[in-house]
Amino acid sequence: MDITASMVKELRTKTGAGMMDCKKALSEAGGDVEKAITVLREKGIAKAASKEGRQTAEGVVASYIHAGDKLGVMVEINCETDFVARTDQFKGFARDVAMHIAATDPSCVSRDELDPTLLDKEREIFKQQALKEGKPEKIIEKIVTGKIEKYYAETVLLEQAFVKDNDKTIEELVNETIAALGENMKICRFSRFRLGEE
Repeated sequence: MDITASMVKELRTKTGAGMMDCKKALSEAGGDVEKAITVLREKGIAKAASKEGRQTAEGVVASYIHAGDKLGVMVEINCETDFVARTDQFKGFARDVAMHIAATDPSCVSRDELDPTLLDKEREIFKQQALKEGKPEKIIEKIVTGKIEKYYAETVLLEQAFVKDNDKTIEELVNETIAALGENMKICRFSRFRLGEE
């Protein structure tokens, strides 16, 4: 069944969940909005969405140093209270995110942080590739859109597949942790250091 933009919008309005989460839930539920709400609730995503917007002034700066001491990451993850920030689950989650960043080298936390001129350049490259491959003009835009989505999944931290579990994205990992600990959380920023790199 085709999942339409209006179906995704309706589910987003009802749950506050992210666009990609809504699309996946609707696919799982065969297009049934009520079943999709249940899917989101089971994954803790609808619960996480209800916490969105709550202030996150506490948290931790977690670090990960890869074996050999030539690669390291620092990441700031915020939550609502110092109590949650000191829990083993939150610290473990923060360390997992730092380790993931060391492994995947994302360029930013979320897609809105990507430079629009860089995206335009990527779009143009993908368009030229499709033209050189002789793809019909009418499907080139679809091809470019698909490649841009793949680009996001490779370079944007929240959209990357989690290295410890490729079936979930980092955003889904964040939402699961929000649901488990009952507080809003946000990955604010990170730095990745490799010995000898500027």
